[in-house]
Formats: sequence, C-alpha cells, structure tokens
Amino acid sequence: MLVLLLTALPVGWCGFKDFREALTFAGCVTGAALMVAALIMVVGAAAVVDCWVRGPSSNFGVAALISTGVALLTNVLLALQTWNDGEKVGFKVLSIMLSVSSLSTVVLVWRRLDEIPTPKRVAAALIASTFVAVANFGYQYIFQPYRREATPLVQLNVGKAVLSADRKVFSVPVDIKLVNHSDMSFYVLGAEFHAMGENVTVSPRDLAQAKWREDAEQWARYREKHPLTRREVYQPGKLVAAQPWVPPGNWVEANDESLTRTVIQLPRNTNFAKLTFYATLSLARKDRLIMDKFGTPSYSWRGAAVPQWMKRDERENDTITRTAEMQENNAIDQYTRKERRVTTYWRFGAHGVEVDPVIAPTGEENRTFSEQTNRKVRSRYGLIDVLAGPVEEALDEIKTRR
Repeated sequence: MLVLLLTALPVGWCGFKDFREALTFAGCVTGAALMVAALIMVVGAAAVVDCWVRGPSSNFGVAALISTGVALLTNVLLALQTWNDGEKVGFKVLSIMLSVSSLSTVVLVWRRLDEIPTPKRVAAALIASTFVAVANFGYQYIFQPYRREATPLVQLNVGKAVLSADRKVFSVPVDIKLVNHSDMSFYVLGAEFHAMGENVTVSPRDLAQAKWREDAEQWARYREKHPLTRREVYQPGKLVAAQPWVPPGNWVEANDESLTRTVIQLPRNTNFAKLTFYATLSLARKDRLIMDKFGTPSYSWRGAAVPQWMKRDERENDTITRTAEMQENNAIDQYTRKERRVTTYWRFGAHGVEVDPVIAPTGEENRTFSEQTNRKVRSRYGLIDVLAGPVEEALDEIKTRR
C-alpha cells in the first residue's frame, strides 16, 4: 500500500499538470494516462489492504495484482525517462527504489493470491495497458522530439527610393516579410536587420596569386560574403544601417504572415557601388518550452558580466544581455531537471549585430559547453536561426527608381 500511494501521488500530480498545461496534444494524452494510472493505484491500495487482511478469500485480489502491475510499469517508464533526461540525482535514486519496490509488491500479491479467477482476462488487461503505456511513452519522448523540423521564411524586398524635399537625402524602403507555413508557433529571441554599403573594383587582368589568397582569407573571416573572383578586388563593406525589426519576446503564430517596413536614409551624394541587405531571426519553438518576457537589459559597458566564450575574438565588442525565465514543456522534466533561463547576447560590431541565444542552467551561463551539448540544447528546445540575404542592389539602379 505504501508503494502504491508513494507512486500514485506524484504521478497523479504530474498527470494533472500535464493535462492542464502541456504544450502538445501528446503531452495532454500523457497527463490523462498518468491520472488514470494514479487512480488505479489508489483503488489498488485499498484492494491490497483487503487482500492482506482477508487472505486468499478476498474478492479484490485481482484488482490488487493489476494495480501493482500498473505501478511497476509506471515506475519503470519514469525511471527510464528520469535517467535519460533528468539531472537531479534524488529523483533518479527515487525512481529506481520505487521500481524495485513495485516489483516486490507484484511478487508478494501474486504469492498471496490462492487463484486468479480469470487469468486470461487479467493477462490481456496487463498486456494492453503495457502496450498503450509504452506506445505513448515512445511517441512522447522518442518520436516527437525528433520529428521533421519547421522553419519560417524571411523575405527581403527593396522598394522605390524617394528623394527628400530639400533634395539632399534619399530614402530606400525595405519590406521584411515573415512567412510561417508550418503548424508550429515560435518565440522571437532576437531579430536584426542591417545594410552594408560596398564598393567594387575590378582589375583588367587576373590578380596575383598572393593577392587572391589574401582576399580569400578576408572573405572567410566576415559574416557578409563578398564575391570572390580572380579579378574583383576585395573591399570590406561599411555598415550604413542596423536595427531590430521584431521586438524580442514576441510570438510568431502558426500559419501566419507578417510584414515589417524599414526605411534607410542616405545622403544624395552617397557613392557606394551597391547596397547589400541582411535580416536575421532567432527563434525558439513554443511547443518545447514556456518562456516569460525578457527582463531589463544589462550592458557590458556598464559592468555587466560577459561569458568567457564570447571573449575568444581578438577584440571584445559591446554587448547587451537580456534574460528570461523558462519552464520545460512537461511536468516530469520540470521537476527532474535543473532550472534554466533563456539568455540572449547582442554583440555589436562593424557588420551589424550578432544575436547569440543560450539556454543553460541558472548560474551556469558563463560555462563553455561542448559543440555536442550545444546541438542537443538547440534540438531539444527548437532553437532556430533564420537568415535572409544578401540581397544586393546597385546604388545607381536604386536612385533611378525615384
């Protein structure tokens, strides 16, 4: 009875929370299954007492046997889940102890029974419940996290330039369209748009091999990828505009589209050969985590700490840090894993802003994690980086559209 109650109480509570708050339909089904299992175990606790008091003459022996079998199955599946994804040692030890105790209760009740009235029906009930539980467990924790990913699309469209009234400044409108054709919703962790002004110099003959190799090294160093040919002389672009285009913390709804227009203003005598436009978007899937709003930002130039892994570059850029609390997408993981936070680092440089999202246990944001761990985190929480561009427009062509 003690084993059944110790199993039923946490299982029923986790099932109730998942049934009400799970982010997926499979999570709600899992919550309902856990509540049914908890109810069977509570009823089975009374049956165990009756079976033990009245002995083989009890009419509730079969109910006691079924309930202990359900407790064993539930504890074994929870132990597998806890040892696979759980991080708190106490819950791992508890799951193993309850699994062993459940096995012993099954053996004790089996020995206490004089005869099973309908052994075939009891076996069929246990087999069916085992099949349903294993199928639900496999779908929820094995198949669903690794199903086909969904990625929204970002499109850039450069509009017609407009000359100001004093004819000293011209404005270039850029439409940024966000298209999400999937059935998934996303949290926006960061969205940045920037434009680069570039000059192009073409040599009448092939560049010397040493010069071409030098250009190749420069080309691979920057996020903006300039054309690399035997005759085009590499020239770094200059940042002419940078700004966020979706507020961090907003949602991208499923099967939805949104349009944002930004305007770039340049002096009329601007003499770049071309303008190149980029848009980036950092997302997290809403069915993988529950995220609160971002709190007050902190700034590196005001003394805010910056992780060591961000200081590997030769020069340290100014950084804005934003953080938000988060929860796991199911109650079991929420209780058995460490508390985590979502942190975004906005790094300012000569080529716009780089947004680095990090999900790490509270207090461990400064740790340098392995590439394998980072891949697991991105897969688990559905972290996605969407890049649009480069969209290149000749400056003369832009001006002629006025």
